[in-house]
Amino acid sequence: TFTTNEITIQRSTLALTRLPFTMLRTAIFSAARTARNAAAAIPSARSLSSAATPNFDLFNPTDEHKALREMLRTFTTNEIEPQANDFNRAEKFNRPLFNKLGEIGVLGLTVDPAYGGSGMDATAATIVHEEMSSSDPAFCLSYLAHSMLFTHNLFINGNEDQKQRFLPGACTGQLIGGMGMSEPWAGTDVLGMKTTAVAKGDSYVINGAKMWITNGAVADDELGDVFLVYAKTGEQNGRPQVSLFLVEKGMEGFSLGTRIKDKCGMRASMTAELAFQDVVVPKENLVGDQGGAMLCMMRNLEIERVVLAAMSLGIARRCIEVMNKYGQERKSFGKPLNTFGQIQRHIAESYAEFMAGRTYTYNVANQLDLFSQGNRIDSDGVKLYSTVMATTVANRAVQVLGGNGYIGEYAVERLWRDAKLLEIGGGTLEAHQKNMTRDLTAVEHL
Repeated sequence: TFTTNEITIQRSTLALTRLPFTMLRTAIFSAARTARNAAAAIPSARSLSSAATPNFDLFNPTDEHKALREMLRTFTTNEIEPQANDFNRAEKFNRPLFNKLGEIGVLGLTVDPAYGGSGMDATAATIVHEEMSSSDPAFCLSYLAHSMLFTHNLFINGNEDQKQRFLPGACTGQLIGGMGMSEPWAGTDVLGMKTTAVAKGDSYVINGAKMWITNGAVADDELGDVFLVYAKTGEQNGRPQVSLFLVEKGMEGFSLGTRIKDKCGMRASMTAELAFQDVVVPKENLVGDQGGAMLCMMRNLEIERVVLAAMSLGIARRCIEVMNKYGQERKSFGKPLNTFGQIQRHIAESYAEFMAGRTYTYNVANQLDLFSQGNRIDSDGVKLYSTVMATTVANRAVQVLGGNGYIGEYAVERLWRDAKLLEIGGGTLEAHQKNMTRDLTAVEHL
């Protein structure tokens, strides 16, 4: 049995080989909700000592987290892995597989059950992103844009009417969502955005464009269903006011611009430009207060960067597994590759760096309050470290496999290409360095 937060769950109830995913999902999330209702708090990672909690698992702090990981690992092996190469080569989004994520309850992973979600935490989100990215980071990126940048974002920042209108469909996969922040000439320089929203009667009129939008398209000529879009709504005390809007497919003047193809990596994740020409958006689609979107943005960037770090963990873990196995099986000069010092260095250093990043990421995730803000040093820190680590590990994996690492059969070349985006998207390495250094000026003792 599992005994967690005074809730006992029979191990047979959670046996992956005996239950369909949908039933398992019900058992996991029901137990998680019951545990929360019992108000038995999980201690923060920093407050734990090995003497006080000898069985504490940083990467699976509760049995619900452990069962979630087991479910996602099995789902990834059985459902995601078989399609990964084909959909990436075709540069297509696997909509039927995406809908299955709704069936197992992870599209609304952090959303309250009242809106169709599963009510879990930042650690659960980290687990899901790590597991899926060990197979298909591109598919996981589409999941991230929907579940974190749209669904979670709206759950945290939207009003009751907005949640009731959009979250149930987003949690099942009936609606596919995304978020529009970057523009053709404004990425890291968020306040340099040119998209505007002008109040006019009971509506706002939006003009501009958004670029590099994941889930901007779900097919070559089809928009995603609904987006959270940042736009300027004026100035106050000389500073731009930024507001957040729900923009829906079918609104007049809202269209798919360029469907971006031939990317280096993440090819099974649809990326597009969104165009806004006199798009009339009703005032009830304003999320939060006019001019108050910077708080929404900063809060959501924290969880986004943690789960992007988790994606890096999945990539690195898979590359290490491939290197480790290949090093044992492949022989050179009559001996296994892993008996040569050069190869041993690649494998051993990759593992040590992976575990450092994994420990840092889960330590931050375990303490992250999804309703708070002000955690930028470490949410930026885990992404800064883990994304570079994953790119380095993937590069080593290609090197260890030699010619075999340069072809699709062993997956590491695809993971190598996918890893690079994580150093750019969701905040560049340079932006993290700037943010962290600025915030650390207020810290005297670590």
